[in-house]
Amino acid sequence: MKRESVRPKAKGTNAGPLAGIRVLVGRAKHQAGALSKLLRERGANILEIPFIEIRKPRSFEPLDEALLNLINYDWLILTSVNGVEALAARAARLRLTRRHFRHLKTAAIGPATKKAMLHRGMRVRVMPEEYVAESVVKALRRSVKGKRVLLVRAKVARDIIPNELRKAGARVDVAEAYETVVPAASKKKLQAALKSTRKRPEVVTFTSSSTVKNFVALLGLRRGTKRQRPSMLGGMLLASIGPVTSATLREVGLGADVEADPYTIPGLVKAIEQGLLAQRL
Repeated sequence: MKRESVRPKAKGTNAGPLAGIRVLVGRAKHQAGALSKLLRERGANILEIPFIEIRKPRSFEPLDEALLNLINYDWLILTSVNGVEALAARAARLRLTRRHFRHLKTAAIGPATKKAMLHRGMRVRVMPEEYVAESVVKALRRSVKGKRVLLVRAKVARDIIPNELRKAGARVDVAEAYETVVPAASKKKLQAALKSTRKRPEVVTFTSSSTVKNFVALLGLRRGTKRQRPSMLGGMLLASIGPVTSATLREVGLGADVEADPYTIPGLVKAIEQGLLAQRL
């Protein structure tokens, strides 16, 4: 699909490859800072409107029960920073210390999750080369037969990891640490921004499948019913953090113009720069 040309650099903006480019960051409010910071350093003008809100699950009982019985597990898998933070908070509430986790072999889905785990004093044994669920399964498939595995994740998530590890002979328990919801306050802000000549973004970032689905919900779009993007998104570069998020963008009928490689925040910023450069050529 042909997009409108990128707006000329605005006067008074910072120098950099993204100077004068307005980027909409839709990460959860408490997590937007890292992406926004990198984009600003590259000269972009940032508009933060969260497409996702992180909330506590209705009950911590399953997670608490798993944590109180950690001695029975061989592996602990964490798939997000939010999961790490929720687990650490519950462990502290239950007065568990690093000693209770020492026997566990641990896996992190990617570098951000690994960093959060190390910060909490957890040793990370496995981190796959590609930061998606399929790669976690590939990295662990030969190591989990006959083992008990605790997977800590969001309430709604893909079942690739538990299903495939069970096929490999593992006994997998899934504990919900948090849930993601559509932030009601973002609806009017997002719709107003897309209609505004002053706030309308040239780039929209998507950092998970949930951000895609919630973006569609906030705009009141019918998912996957149109082959072309709605006119309200005309001329925008839709940037995805990885193949799973890109697949969700395709499923809802929007598609991804650029995809991060590697599947990280710095990779996403690089992909945006390359995508905008390609538009200008």
